[in-house]
Amino acid sequence: MTGNQTIIPEFILLGFGNLPQLQTLLFLIIYIVTVAGNVLIIAVVVADQHFHTPMYFFLGNLSFLETCYTSTILPKVLASLRTGDRTISFSGCITQFYIFGSQASTECLILSVMSYDRYLAICKPLHYAVLMNSRFCLQLTACSWVSGFLAPLPMMLLISQLTFCSPSEVDHFFCDLSPIIKLACSDTLMLEIYAFVLCSILTLPPFLLTLMSYVSIVTTILRIPSTTGRQKAFSTCSSHLIVVTIFYGTLVIVYLLSDSDALRDLNKIFSVFYGVLTPLVNPLIYSLRNKKVKEALRKTIIGFFLSFAGNQIFLANIQNGPIMGISFWKLKSYV
Repeated sequence: MTGNQTIIPEFILLGFGNLPQLQTLLFLIIYIVTVAGNVLIIAVVVADQHFHTPMYFFLGNLSFLETCYTSTILPKVLASLRTGDRTISFSGCITQFYIFGSQASTECLILSVMSYDRYLAICKPLHYAVLMNSRFCLQLTACSWVSGFLAPLPMMLLISQLTFCSPSEVDHFFCDLSPIIKLACSDTLMLEIYAFVLCSILTLPPFLLTLMSYVSIVTTILRIPSTTGRQKAFSTCSSHLIVVTIFYGTLVIVYLLSDSDALRDLNKIFSVFYGVLTPLVNPLIYSLRNKKVKEALRKTIIGFFLSFAGNQIFLANIQNGPIMGISFWKLKSYV
């Protein structure tokens, strides 16, 4: 290589700059709450037979995806803030971007599948059980995951063929496409065209499908004569609509409008919305706006603590007699 072109073995993630202690605390809290909330939803969906329905099957997949999604970004961010080492190897950077991009693609597809499920449940309730059977649910979910992980592969091949220039500073808190392209010395036209086409396919059609589904849903809901029925239907769909709006809105701004000078400096902030806040608010929205999920979560949490307390009391009873155990089982019978 000549001039300022070189083979860069690693990148430096600049992150958000100052106040590392505050950032560490903030991102640590967000990560713990995100993982705990999504894992709780997965546990409830798996353990409670009342949630063995297509809607909650898709919700369980979304929660699992969100857990993986945030774990692709935040552990590295936290490690960098804690140690001060912001370097990431070239292969590690490309791997992080591929996993993150694959999960983002999968989430676009799963969110559209969830909107289609709500469309069938509300607009075609008599045919819902036949149309949205278990086999079809598995097929939709499998297609979402497989398509999401296959779509970015050509992009990875194009990125691996790029030549990068010094300095190797990535102006972002994780390895995203736009800041990586800015470091390239070689021609990135093919990569940018493929990325634009891919993002357009993975965001606009699913968003339009979701939008059409909700137009049909709202039209059907307005025909419901009882106020209670309308409120119940709106409650079922509003939480999904909030997640979709946050996710698609920021995703489109970052990946389809990122060449705008007015928006370029805001990419990191918008990336926080779809990369960090969406996985955080997903379990909060679904648990706080859904009475069934909220009740099941309450029972799961209480059951966990009672089981833990029961194990401790059982060990204590071995030494102190059965009196404490009797009071514990009486307490558990009232929950």
